[in-house]
Amino acid sequence: MSKTKTKRLAEIKRVTKETRINLILNLDGEGKYRIKTPVPFFNHMLELFTKHGLFDLQIKAFGDTEVDDHHTVEDIGIALGESLLKALGGKKGIERFASSFVPMDEVLVQVVIDISGRPGCEIDCLRDFYKAEDIQIIKFDPQLIEEFFKAFCVNARITLHIRIIRSGNNMHHLIEAIFKAFGRSLSKAVASNPKIKGIPSTKGKL
Repeated sequence: MSKTKTKRLAEIKRVTKETRINLILNLDGEGKYRIKTPVPFFNHMLELFTKHGLFDLQIKAFGDTEVDDHHTVEDIGIALGESLLKALGGKKGIERFASSFVPMDEVLVQVVIDISGRPGCEIDCLRDFYKAEDIQIIKFDPQLIEEFFKAFCVNARITLHIRIIRSGNNMHHLIEAIFKAFGRSLSKAVASNPKIKGIPSTKGKL
C-alpha cells in the first residue's frame, strides 16, 4: 500500500490593531489564487508570485491604509513567512537551495533562496532605481517591497538574495520580475526530491 502524501498546507490568522489577515498557503498547488487586500498593485504582485510558483494562495486582508500601505504589506509578509514555515513541517526531502533568473522586457533579475533556518535578506536597494513619478504611475511605494521581503524572511527563517542585473526604466516591470522570480525560486526550493533522505543539512536540522 502506497503512503498517502502529507498535505503541505497552512492557514495563518493575524490580527493586530493595524491589520487583520487570513492567509491559506498550499505548497503543492496549481497556481490558483484568491487575493483581496486594500493595495491593488500588491495584489497583482502576489498573484504573479502564486501563478509562477505553482502554489495555491488565499489572502483576505484589511489594514489601516488611510495611514499608509506599510502595515498591510509588512504584515502580509509576516503571515506568508509564518505559513511557509508551518507548511514545510520538518523540511525532510526538500531541495532547500534554488535560483531563478527572470526577464521582464528590458529588466532582468535573479532571486536566490536557501531554506536555511537562518533569516537573511539581501536586496539590491530599489530606491536607487525609482523616481518620484514611478510611485504616481503604480500608486505604490517601492520601498514597501523591501519591507515585505524582510518580514517574510524573518518569519519563514530563510535566506533570500535579490539581484537587479538590469533595471531598465520601468518600475512596474522591475517589481513584477522580482515577484515572478521569487515564486519560481521558492517553488524549486520547497520541491520534494526522492533522492534526498531526511533533512538536507549535515547538522541534521534546518
